[in-house]
Amino acid sequence: MSEILAHLQSALSDRYSIQRELGRGGMATVYLATDLKHDREVAIKVLHPELAATIGPERFDREIKFAAKLQHPNILGLFDSGVADRLLYYVMPFVYGESLRERLNREHMLPVDAAVHIALEVADALGYAHSLGIIHRDIKPENIMLAGGHALVADFGIARAVTEAGSGQKLTETGMAVGTPLYMSPEQAVGDQINPTSDLYSLACVLYEMLTGHPPFSGSNARQIMARHAMEQVPRIQVVRDTVPDEVEDAIMAALSKVSADRPQTAAQFAEMLGAPPGATASRYASPRVTAARRTAARITPPGAVTLTLKRRSVVVWGIAAAVALVLLTPTIWYLTQRATTAAVDSGGLDPSRVAVLYFEDLTPNGQLGYVADGFTEALISELSQVPGLSVVSRGGAGAWRDPSVTRDSVARALQAGTLVQGRVESEDSNRIRIQVWLVDGNSGADLGKRASFERPASDLIGARDSLATRAADLIRQQLGQEVKLRGQQEGTRSTAAWSLVQRAELLLKGGEAAAEKDDTIGYQRAFQTADSLLAQAEGLDAGWADPIVLRGRLAYLRSRRYLSDPLTAGKWIERGLTHVDRGLAVAANNADALELRGNLQYWKYLLRLEQDPTAAKALRTSARNDLERATRVRPTQAGAWASLSHLYANDPTTSLTDVMLAARRAYEADAFLANAPKIVERLFFAAYDLDQPVDAAHWCEEGKRRFPNEPAFTTCQLYLMTMRGQDPDPVKAWQLAGSAVLSEALPGGSPEFQLAEARMMVASVLARAGLKDSARAVARGAVATAEVDPTRFLYLQQAFAFALIDDKAAAVEALKTFLAANPERRVEFVPDPGWRFRSLVNEPAFKDLVGAS
Repeated sequence: MSEILAHLQSALSDRYSIQRELGRGGMATVYLATDLKHDREVAIKVLHPELAATIGPERFDREIKFAAKLQHPNILGLFDSGVADRLLYYVMPFVYGESLRERLNREHMLPVDAAVHIALEVADALGYAHSLGIIHRDIKPENIMLAGGHALVADFGIARAVTEAGSGQKLTETGMAVGTPLYMSPEQAVGDQINPTSDLYSLACVLYEMLTGHPPFSGSNARQIMARHAMEQVPRIQVVRDTVPDEVEDAIMAALSKVSADRPQTAAQFAEMLGAPPGATASRYASPRVTAARRTAARITPPGAVTLTLKRRSVVVWGIAAAVALVLLTPTIWYLTQRATTAAVDSGGLDPSRVAVLYFEDLTPNGQLGYVADGFTEALISELSQVPGLSVVSRGGAGAWRDPSVTRDSVARALQAGTLVQGRVESEDSNRIRIQVWLVDGNSGADLGKRASFERPASDLIGARDSLATRAADLIRQQLGQEVKLRGQQEGTRSTAAWSLVQRAELLLKGGEAAAEKDDTIGYQRAFQTADSLLAQAEGLDAGWADPIVLRGRLAYLRSRRYLSDPLTAGKWIERGLTHVDRGLAVAANNADALELRGNLQYWKYLLRLEQDPTAAKALRTSARNDLERATRVRPTQAGAWASLSHLYANDPTTSLTDVMLAARRAYEADAFLANAPKIVERLFFAAYDLDQPVDAAHWCEEGKRRFPNEPAFTTCQLYLMTMRGQDPDPVKAWQLAGSAVLSEALPGGSPEFQLAEARMMVASVLARAGLKDSARAVARGAVATAEVDPTRFLYLQQAFAFALIDDKAAAVEALKTFLAANPERRVEFVPDPGWRFRSLVNEPAFKDLVGAS
């Protein structure tokens, strides 16, 4: 028995028989008890002793009395309160039901009607309390009880007691805070004055979670979560769950406005936005039936269903290693990533707080300091990326603009950076190096006059690197007029020799990759072998530094990818890479780059089918997923891990298309300059396509065309777009696109013959939408290819769509029969919902028999 429980039983034995602990939270512990006088079960909530000492009994008593005055059908009332052996407690009815948190833990997401009904009842309770001048301050699922089909708001008074006690600093010292970060309004998070809209913000967070299965923002700690509430845009609900009506999403987004004045000002206004009749109260109306109105989508594919089109390439090439080489993540482990989204700018200019550090010039006669210049650049990108308030272009983005002949303003526009950081490294003798750094205005390309220059001994490259970060930060602070606080080097080395060896190895790795692209096998192998030797030396100089160990693992990973047609040899390199990365994780268990690399190695092994046992293969994929997800938890901006996850999710039947889309979006938002960014954008397009979201699909198709005009996928996507609702089917343009699509280099696993057949099949669907049924039927029948060209019979899936569009259901089912005969495991994708393309077939007996629908 706990000491608190013993004290409580002793002090209250004449009034309550305390039975057991029900639960505990950040501020209090709850006990089940029997009210001896009235012979009824009650819940006694006891504040934690340190909190009780901070508030004091007088303040607690005064504020609890406010809460005791609340009489409302959706507010859990108070029976009693007091002090028992210095313990502050209050007594509530015991609810024969469950908390909203318990229901969410069980169901994850609630039906839309049920979620809105709960929110409306809570809003009604809040409106009543607000009319009496009482703000709850801690609305969260744990404080919403569900009983008899109704919601009851609990804990009015405790948060007010804490706040009104004027003890914020003392609370901070105890590790407590008023409110819960997951549901806390921006003004509450920073300690500003709050008003009733703060409660509405928290309620909107709760409703968001009821509809999507997670709060609007999450993070690794309270400070990070609160910062996201204050700074980041709330992800749209319909991306996750497109059955949520427009008016419900709009109401939630309005209540989640960063500025209090932009939110609905009363609970009644919020309720009306959610669909409640004006002036109604929760006790006088039924739950509003949600409408079928949706902004961009009809109905989401059920969780666990694998998408039909997103995997169209992997269907074609499953088991063909060449395909995986392009769709799997190109390694980005040593790319320190940050957001690369276009910043909001004033007066049409580029945002000066978006910074691009361009690769430093090496001015030495023979380029002997090239590795130092690159190392300084990448270290500076890493350091500035940790500064709050700055958006720093990743090293992948900066690396694409090494050509000094390109004007600086052109580079800035391409990177959407308002401030450029440039620098150079030179040496007059072998003993000292000189570093210069300066700022350039991204809008004009003009030197801003902010410069720094310093010298360091050549033997002190670590000191030079750190000094560079400090000088550059100071220049940026002068330019922007805001604090630029560096995080400082972490998990690094203080050995100049070890650091130099790693930078030399990095430079060799880049050269080796360039040689590989040119099919220079000898040059590639020589560069990688030398790099590995240098890294082994670096590891010997500083065994506590994980970077050289993990980079050796990356080298092995890259080498494994050179043996696409020889899986056994690839497997040997994979195992070598896993050995290195495991050693690296033994040194730094939470190294996000190492976790990402291990996830990639395992997933690559899985895709190459090097694990023959199905159970072991599934376990391998799960282990890869766990590592990649852990990498994103350690570093939420780990773009490479998000990119790999988006591909893994697309090939994992236990995940939904929404998971694929969200992971791909996180990758692209974290670093739009990833080496496989075209694949990520293509994945986002097909996710939106399969989710029947034409607006989003059009956006990603246009984004792909704008950034990657030579990628065939962004010609093909225009054909797919014309088959979606709300898009104009243009047969002439479709034929033109089909002709241009096959002029490009063949995609892996797909011959030019296959590309032509696929394009013609999509033309058939466009003709069908244009009402040209006979032409559509003829083109669709003529576009199928031989099993040699189309081994997975993917084209029959597309043919079925074309036949469904012209309402030839029998032909559509026959085409699906051919496709499913080659891919029997994909029957699950059609049950219970086959998706928007085949929904017209759901009542066909032949279709039900084919997919096994009851």
